[in-house]
Amino acid sequence: MIVVDRIREVREHCDRARAQGQSVGLVPTMGYFHAGHRSLMRAARAENDLVVVTLFVNPTQFAPDEDLSRYPRDLEGDRAAAELEGVDVLFTPPVEEMYPDGPPRTKVHVAGLTEGMCGVGRPTHFDGVTTVVAKLFSIVGPCTAYFGRKDYQQVAVITQMARDLDLPVKVVGRPLVREPDGLAMSSRNAYLGDAERSAALVLHRSLRAAAEAVVDGERDATRLSDGVRAAIDDVHLVQLEYIEARDARTLEPVERITDDTVLALAAQVRKTRLIDNVVLHTTESAIEVDMGMVMHEELS
Repeated sequence: MIVVDRIREVREHCDRARAQGQSVGLVPTMGYFHAGHRSLMRAARAENDLVVVTLFVNPTQFAPDEDLSRYPRDLEGDRAAAELEGVDVLFTPPVEEMYPDGPPRTKVHVAGLTEGMCGVGRPTHFDGVTTVVAKLFSIVGPCTAYFGRKDYQQVAVITQMARDLDLPVKVVGRPLVREPDGLAMSSRNAYLGDAERSAALVLHRSLRAAAEAVVDGERDATRLSDGVRAAIDDVHLVQLEYIEARDARTLEPVERITDDTVLALAAQVRKTRLIDNVVLHTTESAIEVDMGMVMHEELS
C-alpha cells in the first residue's frame, strides 16, 4: 500500500491505472476506521483494480461549536487496517493541501435534500460535505465511490450532486454495519462511556420495533414516529433531535409507509450526536437486511 498526502500524487496513481485499462474504486472517509469503513474497502476491493481510500477530517463540514478538534484520530491504526483490506493508495492530505487559500470561496449546495433532517440542526454541514466530496471526485477522476448508508441523507445528497453535475463517478450506497448489540457503527461511538453506550441502544431497538410494526400492518408514519419518540423519551441520557419518515429515493416527507420509506433519526446521547435509520418493508424477510444486521464479527 502506498500512502500519499499530495493531490498530485494520488491523481497520478489514478490516471496511470485508467491509462492501463484499470478501474478505480474510491472510499472517502474521515478516518478512525471501524468495521463499517472496512466493509466499504472490501466492496471496493472486490469490484475494482485500484482502490483509493481518502482520510481527511474535513473542517468545512463542522460548525464552530462541533467536535472538529476532538474528532477521534488514529493514523497508524488506520494505515494498518487499510493495508489489511488490500487498499492500494491511502490519501491523507493535510488541511493546507485541500484548502491552500483557507476556506473555499466556491461551495457546492444541493437544494431540496439538505434543508431537512440533519440539515435543520446542522445547516452548514452538507455544503461542507458536498464541496469536499466534489474536490475528491475531481482529484481521483472517473471511479466508483462507496459510502455507508448509516449516513442515509448524505448518500442521497452526494448521489444527486454527481447526477446534477454529470460527474464521471458512480455512487454506491452500502449497507449500514452494526455492533453485535445493534448499535450503528460510528467513529463517534468512541466518545460514549459505559452508561451512555447502553442508553444509545434504544435507537436501534426503537427503529427495529417500528420496522416490525410495519410488517404487522402499521402504515401510518406519524404513529410509527411517535412510537420511536416515546421509546427514546423513556431513556433519560438520550435526547431525540428528530425522527422522520421520508421517501427513500427523494427524501420527501411521507404520511403513509410503502416499501420505499426510510425512517431516520438523530439523537444526542449526552454530548454525542448519533444517527441511525431503517428502510421499512412490508415483508418480514427484508427486515434483517435493512436494519443493517451485518455484524462486527463478520467483518473482523
